[in-house]
Amino acid sequence: MKNSFLYLTTVLIWGSTWLAIEFQLGIVAPEVSLFYRFTMAAILMWGYCKWRKLEMNYSLREHGYFVLLACFNFGFNYLVLYWAQAYLNSAMTSIAFSTLLIINIINTRLFFGKRIASRIYIGASIGIAGIVALFWHDFGGFDFSSTAMIGLVMALLGTFMASLGNMVSVRNSNKGIGVLQGNAWGMFYSSIILLVYIEFSGAEFIIDTRWSYLASLAYLTLFGTVFAFACYFVLLKNIGPEKASYTIVLFPIVAVILSTLFEGFVWQENTVLGFVLVITGNAVVLTPLKKLKMISLKYSQRQQQKAWLLK
Repeated sequence: MKNSFLYLTTVLIWGSTWLAIEFQLGIVAPEVSLFYRFTMAAILMWGYCKWRKLEMNYSLREHGYFVLLACFNFGFNYLVLYWAQAYLNSAMTSIAFSTLLIINIINTRLFFGKRIASRIYIGASIGIAGIVALFWHDFGGFDFSSTAMIGLVMALLGTFMASLGNMVSVRNSNKGIGVLQGNAWGMFYSSIILLVYIEFSGAEFIIDTRWSYLASLAYLTLFGTVFAFACYFVLLKNIGPEKASYTIVLFPIVAVILSTLFEGFVWQENTVLGFVLVITGNAVVLTPLKKLKMISLKYSQRQQQKAWLLK
């Protein structure tokens, strides 16, 4: 039940952040908005850790991994994905980012030598096919001969960086580092790294005083960063990155639903097909093979009983 709650919470929050990010773009440079976001998140995380009197002293080696977590999960991965959207629409970026599931599976095998069940590859493939189906019209209109190829490469690079951050988080958990403490240090280092980058990039520290910007910034900080990352990293620890990262495939479902409610998104045949594929893939990934066989056996028995009753 705990893992189910964490899973659902992560999907709902991060699925809604795609809409919130739209209100962040325009006036304030992306790196500056990210600096505001992770600085406030770091303050909140540190305040909570101090209030709970959690251990915050770690070796220099561990701080090196906190810096890696900052770069790959709380910093440059976001920047690269923002840059990608200068060449791609949000649908294409979502499709590219959903490959995090596959990349996490591969990296889990490479970094931790963990054997991956065959059903996870099958379920992941079905889920990715569902994402493509959901955004088929955008995907079909993609011109691979244009500069959009640059955007696609950037989106995949940002996704790969996020996967490396996931691996660092798993490593930290395996070493007994608490999720909250690791996130607090990671966000602290992220704010410093972003500050240095802003100084070199020449971006201006300005603030958008519109209510939409301030409200979305608050939402992205408190829920999209502090709460969702804590839930997701606990999932990484509890059920492994190959399963936890399937939340990435479900994000577009929430995004499409919100787009339907607030942006007038029109459902089509490919939308329905995509939803069915994503849900099916999710069930395959999260259901052990023995349970799948049991479900299949029970279904078969019921069919036989129905046939017998009809006779």
